[in-house]
Amino acid sequence: MVIRTYPQGRADEWDAPSVGTMRSGPAERPLSAVVLAAGHGTRMRSARPKPLHRLCGRPMILHVLDALAELPVTRVVVVVGHRAEWVTKTLIEHAPPGMAIEFVEQVEQRGTGDAMSVALTGLPDEEDGEDGDVVVLPGDTPLLRPGTLARLVRSHRAADVAATLLTAELDDPTGYGRVVRGRDDAVARVVEDADATDAEREVREVNTSMYCFKRSVLAPSLRRLSPSNAQGEYYLTDVVSVLYEAGHRVGSVVVEDTMEVAGVNDRAQLAVAEAELRDRINERWMRRGVTMWDPVTTYIDVDVTLGTDVVLLPGTILQGACVVGEHAELGPDTRLVDTVVGEGAVIASSVCRRSVVGPDARIGPFAVLDEGTEVPAGGVVGPATSDPGAASR
Repeated sequence: MVIRTYPQGRADEWDAPSVGTMRSGPAERPLSAVVLAAGHGTRMRSARPKPLHRLCGRPMILHVLDALAELPVTRVVVVVGHRAEWVTKTLIEHAPPGMAIEFVEQVEQRGTGDAMSVALTGLPDEEDGEDGDVVVLPGDTPLLRPGTLARLVRSHRAADVAATLLTAELDDPTGYGRVVRGRDDAVARVVEDADATDAEREVREVNTSMYCFKRSVLAPSLRRLSPSNAQGEYYLTDVVSVLYEAGHRVGSVVVEDTMEVAGVNDRAQLAVAEAELRDRINERWMRRGVTMWDPVTTYIDVDVTLGTDVVLLPGTILQGACVVGEHAELGPDTRLVDTVVGEGAVIASSVCRRSVVGPDARIGPFAVLDEGTEVPAGGVVGPATSDPGAASR
């Protein structure tokens, strides 16, 4: 039996219960989603758009879409801006199967509130006047789990409120928007760090920039936003105070694991997110019958497929869409890229790129299989050679 990762890289959710049913609270309403991915990401210091920087083999915005794919969303609107063509092309080619995506461009970067206004142009009008819900997510939070997102939507519908924020409680909330409570402990407003008073900066509950809104109240609230703040931008967070002052109730859900909502804004944060995601992937594979001598030095991309009783020795790196059959042994110090390995094969201290290694073959040590190499069943490739025919004669 071959154990497979979830399609499109949801390797960290193998043991999660189904999150596709959203029937808590009021009658089920249509659910759509908006992903904000228009920013320049200047702190990445890269020609590559920030949403397309890779974690475990996949652009981080695709990890966000993978989480959304577990929910019954009817449409996803992605707001693009910087290098819009590159982002759009990537998502068209690699987005989760069956996901209906609409792309809208925020030509001028005037804040998240303006981005949300642009996004609404990509959502179809409600059918038969039926009110729906809209999940809003940033495109740079690749560690968000589908179960957390489902909990946000369920809580929003069960409470039947105008909006629900996903919040986090941090020991050091510096730099984050603070959640300020009002009457009946309802969320009254979100104050950005640059605009907060000394007393407001003492608040430890912060906004994660993840929301669920009733569709009917969103557009009217966005029209009431003003750029009168330290950044001179239209803040989506200001919708909260608009709704509260209009008499609507705004709720919140506190995330249990704050790593899930960590944004990636520079290369250091990218490395932290990469390490967290790799830990999740390794743990899940070990629970599914794969042996890792040293998980800390074992690197597995999200699209890798491993059979039961595979053994991975220290320094093993599996990139791309590798497929490894049952009882194979890889390592130490072995790197495979988009390579198929048959049952019982052994590859030691070698590099294989887009190759096929037959069952019970023996590769290495110190062999290099170039792209297109095929090693037959039982074949042997010795040190410093990429010719399986010569090595097995």
